Amino acid sequence: MPNLVIVGAQWGDEGKGKVIDLLTEHADAVVRFQGGNNAGHTVVFGGQKQVLHLIPCGILHEGKICVIGNGVVVDPDALIQEIEQLQTAGFHIGENLKISNLSPVTFAFHRALDKAKEMKRGKEKIDTTHRGIGPTYADKYSRLGIRMIDLLDEKRLRNRLEQTLDEKNYLFKHYFALETFKINDLLVEYLALGEKLRPHVTDTAFLINTLLAEGKNVLFEGAQGTYLDVDFGTYPFVTSSHPIAGGASIGTGVGPTRIDEVLGVAKAYATRVGAGPFPTEWEGGGEALRQKGNEFGATTGRPRRCGWFDAITVRRAAMINGFEQMALTKLDILSGFSKIKICIGYKIEGRLQEDFPASAEEMDVVEPVYQELDGWQEDISAIKEYEKLPENTKKYISEIEKRVGVKITIISLGEDRKQTILLRSFFK
Repeated sequence: MPNLVIVGAQWGDEGKGKVIDLLTEHADAVVRFQGGNNAGHTVVFGGQKQVLHLIPCGILHEGKICVIGNGVVVDPDALIQEIEQLQTAGFHIGENLKISNLSPVTFAFHRALDKAKEMKRGKEKIDTTHRGIGPTYADKYSRLGIRMIDLLDEKRLRNRLEQTLDEKNYLFKHYFALETFKINDLLVEYLALGEKLRPHVTDTAFLINTLLAEGKNVLFEGAQGTYLDVDFGTYPFVTSSHPIAGGASIGTGVGPTRIDEVLGVAKAYATRVGAGPFPTEWEGGGEALRQKGNEFGATTGRPRRCGWFDAITVRRAAMINGFEQMALTKLDILSGFSKIKICIGYKIEGRLQEDFPASAEEMDVVEPVYQELDGWQEDISAIKEYEKLPENTKKYISEIEKRVGVKITIISLGEDRKQTILLRSFFK
């Protein structure tokens, strides 16, 4: 396929980084289309681990064009730190990194506002990462946002700061009882940051569409997952962007007719970071999955809540994103369990249903209905061929395919690139 969108089918942390990295070998460009440095993709190869927050996973491959699209909110200070860390690790970053001139900028006052709002919510907090992502997107849709192109012009940046700080400083002073921000201090700091990033800032929509017109293979990289989508996730416990496949068009300037295929990524079990509904959470037993699967956030280090695979959520994710095939990750973590469960329905007030509830309140009270399967004891992390997997492993994969209604074409059996069974080719 000339271009492919990769999306998470659960609550993020599905292992998209590894899948993207694996397929990047055959791509000409990798494009990140939403989110900010509140998300992280972990890639392991040759015993080395790299955690990326803003820069697409393609940066770990020589000669790949890596694009931060207009749908991504950019904290320039965090981005520069990430660039420097990668350069120190020996990766080349130069003309291969492109940043949309339309990307909204995350400022220090966005981070302060994010934290202050969470503190005000008290017990009702959403458990954000305090990275300022939500307030940055809020400014964008309030037409108060400052974009990357504005960091390259002092007069324009001063004007934008005056507009947005008039409201925010009032909130900091009178509502949150916090220190206010000074325009001149921000102006000096962010003009300098903009100057450092100037060589990378460009019209990425034109660039990506040109690559597509030339028949290049383009990989669109999503962060987080379907159930953190601001519309289709477990609202209000969601992120502030669109991690679903439709977000790839909005976040890059590529029309939906130019998207050839969507690949969903799901973990062989389920995890969630922070607050919000999680029907299949394994109360009391999830610690076994957490420790074995190293289920701690790539960006924040927060422990992930763990539970069984939920076929209801993943099937709906397939519908919303339009994917007909899926990568199944971290299957090796389930080795050693005598019994493994798949959620195949929900009970609400005694009534069985196979649909996904619309409200977080309903999700909180659902009782999962499980199908129990026999597990396997063998270590499968070094297996290279599907046929050599244990019979119970193959039965588990087959049952997920049946319940979700999609074909599993990538099976990940460990962190490293080589620990993968690839059942089809994705690019020409």
